[in-house]
Order: sequence, then C-alpha cells, then structure tokens
Amino acid sequence: MDRRKFMIGLPLALSGCAAPSVWAPEDEVARSIYRSTGPKSLTLYTMKNVGSDSGAHSSLLIDASQRIMWDPAGTFKQTIMPERNDVLFGVSPRLEQFFVSYHARVTFYVVGQKVTVPAEVAEQALNLALVSGPVPQANCTRETSRLLRQLPGFESIRQTWFPNKLQEDFAKLPGVHTWSYRESDQDDKSVAAVQIAEAIKEGQ
Repeated sequence: MDRRKFMIGLPLALSGCAAPSVWAPEDEVARSIYRSTGPKSLTLYTMKNVGSDSGAHSSLLIDASQRIMWDPAGTFKQTIMPERNDVLFGVSPRLEQFFVSYHARVTFYVVGQKVTVPAEVAEQALNLALVSGPVPQANCTRETSRLLRQLPGFESIRQTWFPNKLQEDFAKLPGVHTWSYRESDQDDKSVAAVQIAEAIKEGQ
C-alpha cells in the first residue's frame, strides 16, 4: 500500500464517520444556564500525555452571554450539565474544575490558555459552537481550530488535526494567560467519572 495515499485518506475517512446526536430538552438547558459577571473570554484546554507531551484532546470554554464548554468528540459524561451536540451548558467555575479534573491523571495533564475577548467575539464563538456538532471521533482539534479561526483577532490560528499545534498558535495571541493542572490518580477515567458524579450529586 502507498503509505502517503493512506495517510492522506485517513483524515477523510475519519471525518466521514457520523457522530451520534445528543439534544437536551429546552427546559433543562434553560434551567442550567450560568452567566458570569467578569470580562468575556475564551479558554482553550489541551489534554497532554505526561510521558511524550503529545496532545490528546482539545476543548474550548466559551464565556459569553452564558458559559458553555465546547467539547467536540468529548467523553465527559455527567448529569448536571445538559448537552447539545458537544456543547455542555451551565458551566460554573466549580463544574469547569470537575471537567478539568476528569481529564487529569497520572498519565495525562491539562494545559489551560485563557484570553479576554470583546463580548461580540465571545458571542460569535458561542453561536458557532451551538451549530458545529456533533463532531466525529478524532476531529476535536480540527473542529476547534476551525471554529477559532473564524473569529476576529484569531485569524492567525491554523486549522489543524494536532492539539499541540493549536496550543502553540493560541499561545501567540496577545494577553494569553497559561497554566497547567496535574493529578496523580490512576490511569482510568472511568474511576474519575464515578467519583465526580458522586461529588456533583452530593453538592461538594
């Protein structure tokens, strides 16, 4: 087999795989809406391998007229934030931390990059996220970079399949605040999912 032809065809094959649609009822979404009082912002989260430092997943917290998490092809399942095709609603700072904690473990850590944006840019990002899903597996960074590069001030973002490349482009934006988050729990997200579900249920 021609390896070059195979590698070119692989993204096309992946992008053709349909993702299941998830659509929370309107009343659930309306009840969950969370609005912050601070400046509007976008926060790119990149999940990275501890050993190789290679990126494994990209997601985008959008703080606009409401606070949502755009988590294309994500695996974070819980019962308090309604979902509509990769958009999680009602993302308070507490629930944002649960989201980050879910992805961090002994083998993976999370890099956050936050940039303040005009309200109209945040709102445009929100509207793009609402109509962008559901995203097929392995397309998280491709779709996140595609969304970002449509925004005023983000034209330098290149569309890419690779989380590290998106992280590098985002780091060059003016005024970016960057941090990392690590945990030492076992390499099993299902365990973290159960613990987080229990914490959410108990209101911790």
